[in-house]
Amino acid sequence: MHYNSIIMKIKWTLFLGLFLGVALPVMAQDDLLNELNQDTKAKEKVAAAFKGVQVCTMQSTKMAAKGEWYFLVSHRFGDLSNGFDNFFGLDNALTKIGGLYGPTEWLTLGVARHTLGKTYELSGKYRLFSQEVDGFPFTIVGYHTIDINSQLEKEEYPELNAIDRFSFSNQLLISRKFSENFSAQMTPIYIHKNLYEPTEENANQALLALGGRYKFSKRCSFNLEYAYRFNTPDNDPYYNPLTFGVDVETGGHIFQLVVSNSQAMNDIRYFTSATGNFDKGIYFGFNLYRVF
Repeated sequence: MHYNSIIMKIKWTLFLGLFLGVALPVMAQDDLLNELNQDTKAKEKVAAAFKGVQVCTMQSTKMAAKGEWYFLVSHRFGDLSNGFDNFFGLDNALTKIGGLYGPTEWLTLGVARHTLGKTYELSGKYRLFSQEVDGFPFTIVGYHTIDINSQLEKEEYPELNAIDRFSFSNQLLISRKFSENFSAQMTPIYIHKNLYEPTEENANQALLALGGRYKFSKRCSFNLEYAYRFNTPDNDPYYNPLTFGVDVETGGHIFQLVVSNSQAMNDIRYFTSATGNFDKGIYFGFNLYRVF
């Protein structure tokens, strides 16, 4: 009897050891797989909040993919409220032609030329954080531009120096895609001008811009943007820029139709020198991108 009891204890000990030796690693493996699945899900990136690299005129958090080239043409007609005096804006339109390139997934470089002021624009855009499905809630992108006004003449500005042609903008783009149809963006902006009109503006200007996109069909969306200027002088002749538009995606093309109270398309003048108030000063135009 004593012998059988010992045998039974040995059997139960071996069975328990075998069970723990198999069950515990399996349970640990399941826990590890669950953690890995959660990490993978948390790191899954949310698709672009905006289809175009611009909301309307202001920049969006959308960037060129690695190795992508963008050819862009933007056009703003003159003041529509002048009617036949300028043939509904056709007589004094402005144009921007440029290109963008993505050397990496997180960096986009750009160059453009504007007919306004014969301005050359250099830009850099870099992603700091991406919105995740069950993780970080925002996409955050840094954006900087350098404008070089080549139209300034010594005859008009006798003390003009080369550095006076330069202006700079620094922006932090913060967007969130709330659903498949709706995205929003907030953008703090700091602008510095080496040459400015002291009676009408400040050398350094701070703004806060807001933008949104609502997708109302498979390939079309309605976009809206507005920027508030904080430190304006008492006799400021300009208005806060307000623009709305429609995005149309056609394969390799992204076509944006816009209506704005600012005719300028370079960030610095767009944000600081809007001349329209939608009673007088209405500018219609478009942005066209071709992706290679």
